Amino acid sequence: MKLLVSFEVHSNQNMMKLISWNIARRAEAWRYLPDSGCDIALLQEAPAPPADIVDRIECGPAPWRTAGAGTNRAWRSAVVRLSDRVRVEWLDPKSIEEAMSGELAVSRPGTLDAAIVTPESGNPFTVISLYGAWEKPLTGLQSSWIYADASVHRLISDLSVLIGHQTRHRILAAGDLNILHGHGEHGSRYWADRYATVFNRMETLGLSFVGPQAPDGRRSDPCPTSSLKRARMSPPITPTDRRRPHPPSNWILCSLQPV
Repeated sequence: MKLLVSFEVHSNQNMMKLISWNIARRAEAWRYLPDSGCDIALLQEAPAPPADIVDRIECGPAPWRTAGAGTNRAWRSAVVRLSDRVRVEWLDPKSIEEAMSGELAVSRPGTLDAAIVTPESGNPFTVISLYGAWEKPLTGLQSSWIYADASVHRLISDLSVLIGHQTRHRILAAGDLNILHGHGEHGSRYWADRYATVFNRMETLGLSFVGPQAPDGRRSDPCPTSSLKRARMSPPITPTDRRRPHPPSNWILCSLQPV
């Protein structure tokens, strides 16, 4: 498993519980969700749910695959309804070739899922599950790099269709972006600056960085290597495999006020 972040949204004195989790293509993780006490799950790298729990959850109609030449990605990002306390209307993500003007076009289908969530009491808002797919430089550059910030910039372009006003949108986006916040690997200023362009661009659209971050929650323990021990933004994420801690990369951005 990779990263799990749970959080709450308060609306008209009603509380909704949401979870953002990269389940790392493991079908067994689905069995945790129906009894988690959460209302909505925002999953990444999710395979199709096992047959024994499909009657206890509800997902959108998108196929369980992520696009990419030369790959077999039988998983995707997903918005999942887990309780009867919310109503969910899934949006239909389409490839750029298929989408008409005014529809949700996704650069890499499978990396973004979105839905309109209406709580029992309160106004509806849009939730988005995001996954920053890893990419590599051109083969001729003979580079060992992998990076995901380019994928996330495409996601930002894709979700921009959900914003039609400067201030009145109500959106909560979360997911495994595979980038860091506030610093770069091993203290790299170059990568810190690259990652900052993602959060700055989100902020410009009205989607503010929420966290998770210390001191409001527990820091990763053991702390991943690089500069996290010195970074103020070291987040309260619990790695599910404590023997090999993962760098934190599952973030929440929104134009709501989660607590």
